[in-house]
Parts: sequence; structure tokens; C-alpha cells
Amino acid sequence: MDFFFVQDYRKKYRCISAEPIHNIQINFTRLQKIWIEARKRFMLLPKRILAQEQAFERVLKSQGESIRIFHSGRFEEKRIRRKFFLFLQKQRTKHILFLIGECILLPLSGLLALLPGPNIFFGVLALVTFTHWQALRGISRLSRKSYEFVSDEDLKIWENALESGPERDYPIILEKMKQKFGIENLHKILYRRKAPF
Repeated sequence: MDFFFVQDYRKKYRCISAEPIHNIQINFTRLQKIWIEARKRFMLLPKRILAQEQAFERVLKSQGESIRIFHSGRFEEKRIRRKFFLFLQKQRTKHILFLIGECILLPLSGLLALLPGPNIFFGVLALVTFTHWQALRGISRLSRKSYEFVSDEDLKIWENALESGPERDYPIILEKMKQKFGIENLHKILYRRKAPF
């Protein structure tokens, strides 16, 4: 299982996988209309957030697979391990705080069922809560697993461009990375603008 620990255009680290972003599968027949609409709205969340959340979720599906984490190689392995450890701890804390807030809002959003029409807000909030919970479980499992760090030249070119390169080069570098790794929506995950091609 391969993950990528790389900076986005704001120079904040992201942990993503090459797997495409997918819809959450929930089988509820009685509430199907609400869930279908909620799922559509949920998929409107920014791709950089969805990609990272689902990367953490994918760790739960790895049984005995070895985990490789690609990085730019700009720092020595000891330093990148420390950065990754601190990144996981920060993500774990953020997810716990999000879950606390969502667990407070979830019962309150149920009161919106008194209004006419489907309670889309409750459905979207339930999906976000489920996603954060799965991601938190994945983060916890990833922090306990052993993994191999692999440096990659294309990731190094990207991070060097963030430091000094002109912004006009970003789409070209990202397209090359997309072709090499097969990561869909890479422009939306690591860069704020759409691909020009």
C-alpha cells in the first residue's frame, strides 16, 4: 500500500494515496433519498480534504501489506520520520476535536427533521462524522505500523518549485506526477486551481 507525504501549495503536508476518491457506501432503504442527496453534497467537499481522509481510511483495509510512504527526499530520513510522526499526532488531535463537535451537533441536527422535506444537514453531518471516525481509526493504526519511507525525485521537484519556482510551472509538474503515480484530481488536492489541460 502506497501513500504520499507531500506539501500542498500552502506548504502544508498532506498524506494521500493513489486510490481514487470514492463514495461512501451505506445501505439504508427507508432513508435512501436522504442518503443519496447527502452523499452528493458530501462529495462537494474539497478534494484535498477528501483525499487525505480516505487515505487514512484505507489503512484500515491493509492487513499484512507493507506500507510505503513516498516523500520528496529534501530531508534526511530521521527528520522526515519525525515530521510524519508529528503530522499524525496533529491529525489525530484535530480528528478528535472534530468528532467531539460533530457529536454535539448531530443530535441537534436531528431536530431539523421537524421541518418539511428531507433532513439533508443531518445526513451530510452523519457522513462527515463517519468519515472522521474512520480516518481517526486509520491514523491510530498507521501510527502503530511500521512503514518504509521512499524518496522520489518528482516530489522533490514539486516541493522545490513551491520554495522557489514560478507558480506557472505548478500545473506542468503536477501533470507529470499525476501521470507517474496515477493520482486522480492531483491538481485539486495539492493546488488550488484546476488543471489548465
